[in-house]
Amino acid sequence: MGSVKDLKILSNPKEDKPGRGRFFFSDRYSVFDYGVMPDKIEGKGKALCLVSAYFFEKAEKMGFKTHYLGLVEEGKICRLNELSEAVDTMEVKLYRVIKPIKNELGYDYSLIKNAKKNYLIPLEIIYRNVLPEGSSVFKRLKNGSLSLSQIGLDHYPKPGEKLEKPILDVSTKLESEDRYITWEEAKEISGLSDDELNNLKSLTLEMDNIISLEVEKLGIENLDGKFEFALDENRELVFIDAIGTPDECRFSINSVQISKEVIRKYYRKTDWYKTIEKLKSLDNNWREKAKPPKLPADLLNVVSNMYKAFCNEVTGIKFFDVDKLSKVVKELLEVVEKYDI
Repeated sequence: MGSVKDLKILSNPKEDKPGRGRFFFSDRYSVFDYGVMPDKIEGKGKALCLVSAYFFEKAEKMGFKTHYLGLVEEGKICRLNELSEAVDTMEVKLYRVIKPIKNELGYDYSLIKNAKKNYLIPLEIIYRNVLPEGSSVFKRLKNGSLSLSQIGLDHYPKPGEKLEKPILDVSTKLESEDRYITWEEAKEISGLSDDELNNLKSLTLEMDNIISLEVEKLGIENLDGKFEFALDENRELVFIDAIGTPDECRFSINSVQISKEVIRKYYRKTDWYKTIEKLKSLDNNWREKAKPPKLPADLLNVVSNMYKAFCNEVTGIKFFDVDKLSKVVKELLEVVEKYDI
């Protein structure tokens, strides 16, 4: 399936009918588009599975369409509050993945544009409520690939700046590396109409707000995040993949990010990161040329506890035997200071 989830197909999607499958959320993680990193974060897979289920179930109660069918415990489909223990498996509807064809000019999306229904939209939709340190916005503004007018700002933002209203951004989903694109290109490659694209944006803002309000109750801020969508058998927009997790979103508590950002910061200080940044523009096989080092044990342990504590607090169910998130964050700060990240 990918670097962090595996997929078992129970029935294949058809042109006019969704299939059925199971996601297995793993303890693997990925940064900088590298793929599977050398460590595993214990408990991460189950934590992400349960948090995503929580937000899918919340979304369904509020009338949003999703591909979520339930969680799997001992072979049975159940809801979050029916579980006897943490699980890492989710059953979902599956939609056709129609891949663009790579050629000398880039990517040909003709097959997707000609599809009528029941397919994955080849986009990632990003919302930004805050521009935290490490946001790609700063890098893109600096290199000129993004302008202030494109994101509706009248001034150059500062790291940590809270925005008056969310910024929406869009990138490709099915290319070898994610690529930020304009909304006009997004409409063109996805086969969406103007109304469908506007609806996509509206759904993103609404779900952003739902997640923000939920975590706000816990003293957590929703900084930014991403969603993926499909068009179902009735050509209606459906939330897919996972939503509301620390891998799909960046959260913070007391200005400390609850996300993979602490791992990214650690790796940004390594020779490996400097090497791959040079190689990316020179060699399509850059992943084979530089292997990442393993994480220090104490950093790996506190990140594991961060995922598990976040899950306990968001779901309101103590699935994991860990300290409260506020205490874990203090431990995280100590490790951050130790490694100067």
